[in-house]
Amino acid sequence: MAPQRFHEQFRHIQRSMPDVALAMGPDDDGHFLYEKGVVLARDGAEARAVEDAVRAHFTETRGLVPDHVRRVGPETNRSGITRIRVGDPAEGDDGVPHALRALTEAEGRRGHRLVSRNHVVHIAVNACPGDEPVPAPRGEPANPAPEESRHDPDTAVGVLVVDTGLVHDHGAYPLLAHTTGDPQVSETDADGLLRQYVGHGTFIAGIVAAVAPNTDITVRGTLNDVGAILESEFGGKLFEAVEQGGWPDIISLSAGTSTESAVGLLGLDAFMRELREQRTLLVAAAGNNGSDTPFWPAAYASLPEYADTVLSVGALRGDGASEACFSNHGPWVGAYAPGERLTSALTGFDAPVPYVYQHSTYDACRFGLGYACTCRFPRHTGVLSDTGESGTAEPDQVMFDGLAQWSGTSFATPAAAALVAAHMTAHKERDPRAARRQLLSSLTEYAEVRGAHVPALRPPTWRPVPVALPARSA
Repeated sequence: MAPQRFHEQFRHIQRSMPDVALAMGPDDDGHFLYEKGVVLARDGAEARAVEDAVRAHFTETRGLVPDHVRRVGPETNRSGITRIRVGDPAEGDDGVPHALRALTEAEGRRGHRLVSRNHVVHIAVNACPGDEPVPAPRGEPANPAPEESRHDPDTAVGVLVVDTGLVHDHGAYPLLAHTTGDPQVSETDADGLLRQYVGHGTFIAGIVAAVAPNTDITVRGTLNDVGAILESEFGGKLFEAVEQGGWPDIISLSAGTSTESAVGLLGLDAFMRELREQRTLLVAAAGNNGSDTPFWPAAYASLPEYADTVLSVGALRGDGASEACFSNHGPWVGAYAPGERLTSALTGFDAPVPYVYQHSTYDACRFGLGYACTCRFPRHTGVLSDTGESGTAEPDQVMFDGLAQWSGTSFATPAAAALVAAHMTAHKERDPRAARRQLLSSLTEYAEVRGAHVPALRPPTWRPVPVALPARSA
């Protein structure tokens, strides 16, 4: 039986947050992760109303004293969100599902959502990676290949990558020579092995620089802690990221989570409202669950008030003809870009770095597609496994000393963001949202996703990778 990557990754994230009790929701089926025993509410009167309603409900139905329900953490924060304790994970009590049910009636009276889970937002997009990186064959060029145009600091488009930080030697890769931002925290472990998802932000920056050389790229290490952050902290961190250098033209964000609601993340409400008032375009990954379940913040693109503010991006398979096996899909996904086995910089090449694989490869596509998908690539034995914490075999180890191949909507996203930036440069368009509209309206290329023809953003220098398709029956 193939190991379940979601459960493997859950353990990995839990170890990175030793002081936070995590659960899988909504019923241990792996749609999302959240903090046990805590719900989120807006500061002020709504937080007080939630606290009172939950305390009264729990006192009546569960015999808990009123003091069991209380606020935790800072009273106010940049996102305008309050964390309210509704259970004691140390005693095996989550309390969150009960609290959500208790407030259904109150939300109905007020006509809007009062409370939500405290979700985990993660760069592996719902803790389920498309695959893990592999060293590219020596001498193989980047894919997409670098455009021939040059960087002009006077006209460059500002692109902010919110992800893991830059590896220390990123400047040795010519395309990233003028990229700035936060350094990656703890690149290697005590044994000198590259940590999981180190280089994720550097890889993304390399894609942006290749497709749109006339960009000023800033990488913020908002998601340095194995790419995971609580929703209650994420909105404030996004504010910090944009305010350090001013609101950019484009934000490339390869992180998110699904939820139980169709109205977004409560912890991002303040940031999204502010974003709407700016001229910045948010380009966000649609997620790697092979599902049509909305994935936030990418799914904000489906809400009328954010239709012009957010571009949600799914991933095309290697040949660009259809969706990648892992890519989320649905009417809330605005466009698709190549996202399978792209080639970019993982390190700056100043020294070889060893990497040990974390996940086991499936024998067949876990999403039921018949082509040679990334579910079965690369072939390796991981150290995280349902068969035991240390696995049952010696884990595969590789050396990174050049470019890498990697798959996921994480990487389709910067390709799309870069095409918007390139359009701005080519047409001397200073409004990124106008450039997005112009780019999509001028498209003549489409891909087929679940029987629908969808906009396909294929960079001119991207090289299709042939895929092995199942033979058709006579």
